[in-house]
Amino acid sequence: MDMLVADLGVPLIFASLAIGFLAGVVKGMVGFAMPMILISGLSSFLPPELALAGLILPTLVTNVMQALRQGAAAAWGSVKRFRLFLSVVLVMLMVSAQLVAVLSASALLVLIGGPVVLFACSQLAGWQLRIAPGNRKRAEFGIGAFAGFIGGMSGVWGPPTVAYLTALGTEKREQMRVQGVIYGLGAVALTLAHTGSGVLNGRTVWFSLALLPPAVLGMLIGTRIQDSIDQVAFRRATLFVLLVAGLNLLRRGLM
Repeated sequence: MDMLVADLGVPLIFASLAIGFLAGVVKGMVGFAMPMILISGLSSFLPPELALAGLILPTLVTNVMQALRQGAAAAWGSVKRFRLFLSVVLVMLMVSAQLVAVLSASALLVLIGGPVVLFACSQLAGWQLRIAPGNRKRAEFGIGAFAGFIGGMSGVWGPPTVAYLTALGTEKREQMRVQGVIYGLGAVALTLAHTGSGVLNGRTVWFSLALLPPAVLGMLIGTRIQDSIDQVAFRRATLFVLLVAGLNLLRRGLM
């Protein structure tokens, strides 16, 4: 840790901890966007590789906390209810990961961000997309395939997942659990991949560990805020963060 302070300096360490705390608060409130906030904020003043290493452990731990908040039985119940969606996402992730060279990263980010922004804007403006019970399996398969396909090539599958759960009118505690399960599986894969790639190593792991306490504290505070708001307020907060996420994807794709 002393080596980390010597390398970055106290001001950058405090700035990093503040961004970790903010990411945790948002994660606790709406269940997603922690990696987006961490990578966007940290990479504005740190090398991209260090920013990526920093988000790995906070993302992994907070997703496990989110998935298991109501206990393992509740998490397993959500897995069973959304088993088709989860299965399709994971299969398409593995398939499309082999096609990374087909489309540029910029094109993928625009293809993801555009529909997400349109969906969030229309919902915030008052248009309500609802998936009828009779159409749920088809929607689950189609949106799961899309989310997994673009996720395998770009590493981004959160916004389509949140858009689907929101359109389904998922109760907020279940929505948080399902997101925790989906992102938790991705976070495990991310941790293993970047341990092997060398991004998470004997030096950078200390930075990731340093971001863990503020991220967890922020998530606990965000979770208390989420508990205090009703379903309508939760939905609007989710849509607002989804809009910001979509705009950020467009920015990255176009710039």
